[in-house]
Amino acid sequence: MQWVRADFRNPIVQFVLTVTNPLVAPLRRMIPPIYKVDIATLLVYLALQLIAVAALTQVMCTEAPDIMTNLGLALIRGLQLILNVYFFVVFGFVLMSWIAQGNYNQSLATVSQLLRELAAPVLAPLQRLIPSIAGLDLSPIFLLLGIGGLTRMLYSPAQELTVGLLCPLGAIL
Repeated sequence: MQWVRADFRNPIVQFVLTVTNPLVAPLRRMIPPIYKVDIATLLVYLALQLIAVAALTQVMCTEAPDIMTNLGLALIRGLQLILNVYFFVVFGFVLMSWIAQGNYNQSLATVSQLLRELAAPVLAPLQRLIPSIAGLDLSPIFLLLGIGGLTRMLYSPAQELTVGLLCPLGAIL
């Protein structure tokens, strides 16, 4: 939300800040952001993904893989989660543009505004490349197809983990 400069007066953004601030605030004092990227938030996100991967490998294997394997899996899982979130943000943005047209419901307007702010930086380059046809913007379709393709191209450690392929040799439960 910091990257897209979302409106921090939005109640949804306030909720997310209130929930995540206890984890991120101590690191933010030590690690400054670089350009628009909040490095402290990314480090907390990566640490949480690393904990999740370590817990999964602990459950599936008798001895855990080395830290570099776990770190690589955490990076892949984190990227997959970000892509999935953006898929649903863009999909929600498209739905809200159909549903909330001219609707003056405050809660729908709040959600619609946040989805617009989150989707705009990713949609803007495509909207410049792909012209609208008869007033219909096709760029979200191409973005959703691209995100889906990227997600499928990424290595999926969850499947290998369930059958124990990422466990060290002979360490499958």
